Amino acid sequence: MKTTKKPRSGQLALKGGSYSLLITAIVLAILIVVNVFASTLPASLTSIDISSNKLYSITSNTKVVVNNLQQDVTIYWIVQAEQEDDILENLLSKYDSLSDHISVVKKNPDAFPTFTEQYTDEDVPNNSLIVESGERFRYISYNEIYLTEFDYYSYTSGFDGEGAITSAIDYVVTEDLPQLYVLEGHGESELPATFADSIEKENIELNTLSLLTVDAIPEEADAIMIYAPQSDISSEEKTMLADYVSGGGKLFVMAGPVEGTALDNLNALLADYGVEMVEGIVIEGNRSYYALGYPYILMPDMESSEITDSLIESNYYPILSLSQGLSIGYSSQGTVTELLTTSGDAFSKIAGFELDTYEKEEGDIDGPFTLAVSIESDGDGQLIWFSASDFLGDMYNAYSSGANVDLAMNSLSSLIGEREALAIRSKSLNYNYLTISETTASTLKTLMIGVFPLTYLAIGILIIVRKRGKQNETV
Repeated sequence: MKTTKKPRSGQLALKGGSYSLLITAIVLAILIVVNVFASTLPASLTSIDISSNKLYSITSNTKVVVNNLQQDVTIYWIVQAEQEDDILENLLSKYDSLSDHISVVKKNPDAFPTFTEQYTDEDVPNNSLIVESGERFRYISYNEIYLTEFDYYSYTSGFDGEGAITSAIDYVVTEDLPQLYVLEGHGESELPATFADSIEKENIELNTLSLLTVDAIPEEADAIMIYAPQSDISSEEKTMLADYVSGGGKLFVMAGPVEGTALDNLNALLADYGVEMVEGIVIEGNRSYYALGYPYILMPDMESSEITDSLIESNYYPILSLSQGLSIGYSSQGTVTELLTTSGDAFSKIAGFELDTYEKEEGDIDGPFTLAVSIESDGDGQLIWFSASDFLGDMYNAYSSGANVDLAMNSLSSLIGEREALAIRSKSLNYNYLTISETTASTLKTLMIGVFPLTYLAIGILIIVRKRGKQNETV
């Protein structure tokens, strides 16, 4: 009679240990394969942006621009070894993964000291970019990617990497850029720096135009802008501009009251569409509709339109100073849309710049008033008019948290035509960090690197010892 030989406890332990090693090896192999596969995936699939301001995400505007690329674009990243900006690196990886037409190439200035000289004669800070396609290129300084501004109360900082890069891509692949002609010859003010920079960023080319030296408005003009004139246009210029709009042209006017001068011919452009300029300067009687304690610094209501809707949704408020009221009547030549309006408590001070009180006096004109309009002529032309001159100044734009310039840029977009590269706002970096002391940091390191792993190891050893004890008892 045969007897069955029982396996020894040592053999059982060896088999159990071999089985555990085999399972561990299989699990490790699977993890290695998964990690290798994940490393080949684009950054857009392997990272999730949970920041409140979507600092690590790109907008749909950028995706449309990039996905429509028909030619190759190279983004040269000028950066020294081990000096890469983490946020910029994350952003560039997203551009690189979005399209086969985009390639990101690092250029170490230590290894290529003269590389940037063919693109700019400026000193190039670390982490600057050069975007190139064919014969066109744009240099993006690192100082244009991280923005720091003083808003008269505190410093604010923002990250404008996406806006700068998408604008540069749009620029290098677009041959026919929109042409904006700025009228001159009437003491017009220089465009404020922030507004001018926004126009350049959105790839709108600026040109100057004097109607006194031309027989007709240039055919290549996508729009004409009149900014803060200090004297009136001539009747001949008025006729040229009126014919331009009625014939399908686009006109953008920012003209408020001027001390000692009436802009009768210029204002007559509005009268053609049933809009009349109200005499005096608008004073707001409702405290909720003016800012900084001055009733002439207005915070008007925004009426819904393609120009204002994005600001309304984001709870931004434009601020206008020294405005002239507009009165809307019947128009037989086009459609008038109100953009900005005062409260019913507003009134216009007939004294104008000679006023000596903000109180309503006899002869002052009751509101409410319109402060900005968009007019579509029957001939497919368009006229956008703001009855304040200096609201785009850097001071008032800062007070409005950038809403004033955004409103003007939305107006230009409406005139020239919507382009996907436009209106990518910089992302605020003013968020709170988790700050901990060195003692707390050391404690956390000890727990994460030492205590927790050793605890799990001790638990594993205890489980194995208990299993072996039970096996020995069975034998």
